[in-house]
Amino acid sequence: MVATLSTVPFVDLSLQHAPIKEDINRAIATVLDHGGYILGPEVKAFEENFAAACGVPHGIGVGSGTEAIALGLQAMGVGPGDEVILPANTFIATVVGVDKVGAKAVLVDCDPDTALMDLAAAEAAITDKTKVVLPVHLYGQLVSPKELLGLAERTGVEIFEDASQAHLATRDGYKAGTIGTATAFSFYPGKNLGAMGDGGIVVTSDETVAKKVRSLRNYGAPKKYFHEDRGTNSRLDTIQAAILDVKLPHLPLWNAQRNQAAQWYDEKLQSLDSHGIRPMKNHSGAGHIYHLYVVQVKESCPINREQLQERLKEKGVMTGIHYPIPCHLQPGYADMGWGPGSFPVAEALGNEILSLPMFPGLDEDKVDRVVVAINEAIAGK
Repeated sequence: MVATLSTVPFVDLSLQHAPIKEDINRAIATVLDHGGYILGPEVKAFEENFAAACGVPHGIGVGSGTEAIALGLQAMGVGPGDEVILPANTFIATVVGVDKVGAKAVLVDCDPDTALMDLAAAEAAITDKTKVVLPVHLYGQLVSPKELLGLAERTGVEIFEDASQAHLATRDGYKAGTIGTATAFSFYPGKNLGAMGDGGIVVTSDETVAKKVRSLRNYGAPKKYFHEDRGTNSRLDTIQAAILDVKLPHLPLWNAQRNQAAQWYDEKLQSLDSHGIRPMKNHSGAGHIYHLYVVQVKESCPINREQLQERLKEKGVMTGIHYPIPCHLQPGYADMGWGPGSFPVAEALGNEILSLPMFPGLDEDKVDRVVVAINEAIAGK
C-alpha cells in the first residue's frame, strides 16, 4: 500500500523501493540478459552475502520461509516419530514446516509480555522423542539466546530458529542465525528484507546440514541427474536473489529506522497504559528490529480491540493482527488434540494484540498521528 496524505498505511514499501528502483531494475535486467533464471550466479552471490551478514558460513536459498523450515529440519534428520517443540502463537507456517517432514508439532505457551516462546514450558514438554526445540523470533525480537543455549546444553536437544521476522536482529551479543544448528528466514515481500514474491533461506554453521539442504531443494540431487536424497523443487529464483542482494546493504539502516519508530511509539504511548494500551516489551534494546510493532488492548481499555481497530481505520490509520487465532485453535489442526484453554496466554494475546503501522521511513509525524488517533478513538471522538 502507498501512503496518501489522508492515511497512515500499515506498510509502505514504496519508501524503501523508490531510492533504489534503478539499482533493482539493473539487477533484473542483468538476469534477463544472461538468462540463468534457475540457480543463476545471483543466487550464489546473495546466499554468500546474506550468510555473511548473519555471521555464519552457509546460506541456501529456497522457495519460501515455510520450505526453509521443512528443508532445514529434514537436513537435521528430523522425521516421522520425532517431536518438535514450538510456540502456539506462531504463524501457521511454522507448524506446516514441521508437518512436511512428518514430525509431530508439540505446542507450548508464550510469555505474556513479549509473546516469545515460554522456555520453561518448552523444557517441561521435552520427551525422549523430542528432536528439536524451534523458537520463533516473533515480531523482530530474539528469544533469549543464552537461555536457549542453556536449554540445549542441559537437555541435548537441538535448536532450530524460525527467524522469518528477525532479519539481522540481535540480543546479548548473538545474531539471528547463530544460536541454533540451522535457521529459517522468509523473504515474503513485507518482511524487513523482502523479495518481490516468495523466497526463503536456510543459514547454518554446519557444513553437513548445508550440503543436505542444497541437495534437498533441488530434487535431492547434489549433481545433475544423480539423486541421493528424496528431495523436492524449492529453489530461490534468480531474479528474486538479484533483488534481495540489492536491498541487503540497506537492511541495517531500515532496521534502525524501525527501531527508532518503535522508540517514538513507546514514549508517546506511555500515558495510555492506564487506559489499557500496552506495547509488547523489548528486552533487546537496539537489537529488536521491529518487523511488527504490537500493542495489547487490555480489558481495562474503554473499547475493545475490534472497536479500536475500526475507529482507527475510520481515521485513516491502518492496523493488523498477528495473529488472531493460535495454531491449536485453527480448524485444520483440530486433530492436534488441544482445545480452548490449552494455552491461555496465547489465547489471551490472540484476543488483545493489535499491530500498528511500522515500516522504514515511518517518521515521527506519522507516529504522532497514530497516537492521537488512538487517544481520540478511546475518548469516543
